[in-house]
Order: sequence, then structure tokens, then C-alpha cells
Amino acid sequence: MFEEFSGIPMHPLLVHAAVVFVPLLGLVAVGYAFVPMIRPHLRWVLAALAVMAPGAALFAKLSGDAFFDRGIARGQITEGFIPVIEEHQSFGTMTLIWTIVLGVAALALVYVVAPRAAAMGTAVTSGPAWRTNPILQWGLAAVVTVLAAISFYYVFKTGDSGAKAVWDGR
Repeated sequence: MFEEFSGIPMHPLLVHAAVVFVPLLGLVAVGYAFVPMIRPHLRWVLAALAVMAPGAALFAKLSGDAFFDRGIARGQITEGFIPVIEEHQSFGTMTLIWTIVLGVAALALVYVVAPRAAAMGTAVTSGPAWRTNPILQWGLAAVVTVLAAISFYYVFKTGDSGAKAVWDGR
């Protein structure tokens, strides 16, 4: 299913979605966490990205695994090149894991941090007490920031190792 589209390997096509959506998720999540005036405008965007970015990372990983398996089956990958691809795969796996964790944290941020009250500079007066706790909100903002940085790092390392693998040859 993730091998080819019109004779073109899917992996180089699907990778671009992950390269765009994962950093975008991180940027929007950090913006939502720290800039109250943009929250009403980005709430649904952040919720959508929290689902789309992990999905893009998953599809990129599945297509990469299929691409690798097809290359092995056809004898197109030499024994010496397998460790290079496996390193790239391990970075891709870490990208997927950290993007899922960031997506979950971003959804928690959307749930916990109310956009209207924060944008108007007023305190949230309704809802459970834990939801209006500023320590929880700031803690969640810090967690999202750290997760975004980790996700950025792994997207970069995955892309860098993949590009080097392509350009250095088999």
C-alpha cells in the first residue's frame, strides 16, 4: 500500500508532508502556549495539526519501510549500505514517537488553555479547578516547548541522514 504511486516510490513523496507538518505543529503549539492573542485563531489549527503531523510521520515511516523492503527484495541495496539505511530508519522511528507525544501534549494544551478568556486577559471562571490552574498551564507550555524542540531535532536528523544516504550512494 505504501510502496508506489504511478510507478514512483511513495517515500520521497510522503516525506515532504512530515517535513512540513511536524515543525509546523511545534511552532503552532509553542505559539498557542505563549501568545494568548493568537489562541482563538489557532485552536482548531493546532488540534488538526496534532493529528495530521503524527499521521504524516507514520505514513513517511511506513512508506520508508516498504521502500527498504522492496530494495532488499530486488537486490538493489548492498550489504554495506544497510547500516546507513537502518540509522535513517531509527531516526524516523524517533521522529514518529516524539511527534505522537507532541501531538498528545498539543491536544492537552488545546483542552486545558481556554482561548477566549486568555485572549481577553480575564481569568477563566468556569470549569474544573485543575483546568484553570496557571501552574498546570505554564507547565504544559514548558512541556510542549521541550517536545517541539525534540521533534525538530529528529525531523532534522531523519532528513539529514536520508539525504546523505541518497547523495552518498548505495
